[in-house]
Amino acid sequence: MKDELLFCPLGGSGEIGMNMNLFAYGKPGEHKWIMVDIGVTFADDTIPGIDLIYPDPGFIVDKKEDLLGIVLTHAHEDHIGAIAHLWPSLKCKIFATPFTSVLIKEKFKEKNIDITSYLKVVQLNGNINLEPFKIEYITLTHSILEPNGLRIETPGGVILHTGDWKIDPEPLIGEKTNSNRLKEIGKEGVLAMICDSTNVFSMGKAGSELDVRKSMLNIMSSLKKRIVIASFASNVARMETAFYCAEKTGRQISLVGRSMHRIFKAARQCGYLKNCIEPIDPREAKKISREKIVYLCTGSQGEPMAALMRISNYTHPDVFIEKDDTVIFSSKIIPGNEKKLYKLQNQLVKDGIEVISEESEFVHVSGHPNRDDLREMYEWVKPQCAIPVHGEHRHMIEHMKFAHEMNVPNPVQVENGDIVKLYPGKPQVFDKAPSGRLYLDGNVSVEEDSQSIKDRKNLSANGYMEVTILISSKGKIHKSPVLTFRGLPVVDIDEFEYGLEEAIYKTAKTFSLGSKKQEYNLIDALKIVCRKYTKEMTGKRPFTNINLVQI
Repeated sequence: MKDELLFCPLGGSGEIGMNMNLFAYGKPGEHKWIMVDIGVTFADDTIPGIDLIYPDPGFIVDKKEDLLGIVLTHAHEDHIGAIAHLWPSLKCKIFATPFTSVLIKEKFKEKNIDITSYLKVVQLNGNINLEPFKIEYITLTHSILEPNGLRIETPGGVILHTGDWKIDPEPLIGEKTNSNRLKEIGKEGVLAMICDSTNVFSMGKAGSELDVRKSMLNIMSSLKKRIVIASFASNVARMETAFYCAEKTGRQISLVGRSMHRIFKAARQCGYLKNCIEPIDPREAKKISREKIVYLCTGSQGEPMAALMRISNYTHPDVFIEKDDTVIFSSKIIPGNEKKLYKLQNQLVKDGIEVISEESEFVHVSGHPNRDDLREMYEWVKPQCAIPVHGEHRHMIEHMKFAHEMNVPNPVQVENGDIVKLYPGKPQVFDKAPSGRLYLDGNVSVEEDSQSIKDRKNLSANGYMEVTILISSKGKIHKSPVLTFRGLPVVDIDEFEYGLEEAIYKTAKTFSLGSKKQEYNLIDALKIVCRKYTKEMTGKRPFTNINLVQI
């Protein structure tokens, strides 16, 4: 039997976020595996009580003895966010560059796991050898420090896994794209490129952080009162721009929000942000006149608990804004967040605060490749096979068309769970792995169709009712049932309770409670009656709990 080279995405193909990719090499049944990235996505309001969602790693957990390591491309949550939740069931080595490693350590620290002996720090443009995989880190540019592509060499051929990237000629912080090495890799020959599809519909180039800096300085120079900048904490180049513009306009700067402080500290620890002015504590910033201060804060997506939301609601203990101040949203709107973000912006404008966003001024560039960036990458790498990932289906299908335009001989379209045989033979999907989502419910991982989530959706839509009935030893109802209900649109409570008691009595009278089976039958009958009565009175079928208490 011949050795084979396989690729299998478990997350991030058919959706943006939650990236998890597997590569395997060896004889069928004897494969060695590596995992690239292990990310999360964030839940929306349709799943009450859930914040984080991540790929179900069950397929690779079954093969964990043959998993050589988790290789991380960069530190965004959609690439590393699930690591502390899923690693305990994998217990393998983790490879990351210095900045990513600092943030990984913090995640494990929160879980009280000492990861030191498993975490291997890789220098920029460094190499790791996980036989039969030889992996080289290639420095790229993106909207976070130390983004990397991976050249994965195997006896079956070379794969370039791009991770998240764009081509930024002036990234301001960190190295430029290592284009010379990418061109060399192209000349050496690339069997397959696994490539970011996020901005495939956007024409031209993604743009540079330097251009944003010039524009921000221009805007801030003309502002007279307090300035609040909301941005993604992970975009350290944008953070440095805020510091630079504050200094140039004669202002002090203050960081607001936990993740701003965390990323600032991590960047400093890794030798970045060395030449910036020192930020001041928000408590000290209160004493500074409003035309001399800039706040850089979290909450650019209208997150309810983030700093900016608390500032706009006037519930932040240290930061106060007033009429004629300015809030700059230096970020893009992530699809799905429009509603809460516009609500926040409307509130600010209503209070007389000027709002500047990418809709009105040039205050943001994307971290992903537009069409011209993609064209350049394809011209450098010249892959035999292209596999679009990191996109919804519409992005990936458009990227397939683009790969045909670029004359790639064998583009392959995938979705989560597809197993692609890259070698031997023509690359194609030849099998399916079980894939799905896990929800972090409290601190427990549950399946998508778990009872806890079904119950909570039911509660949020229909309300809750509890009926406690005291029963004498002769099986008679003793006194009135005790009724509790929440979330029901009851107008006349007395009338509702009276009618419900009647319905309960009528049903209970038809049962003689001599055995456990009879009790269970009564409980089922009462559930049906209570829900039916409530539906008639309110239009809701509440989640109903019946307690029978023998006295």
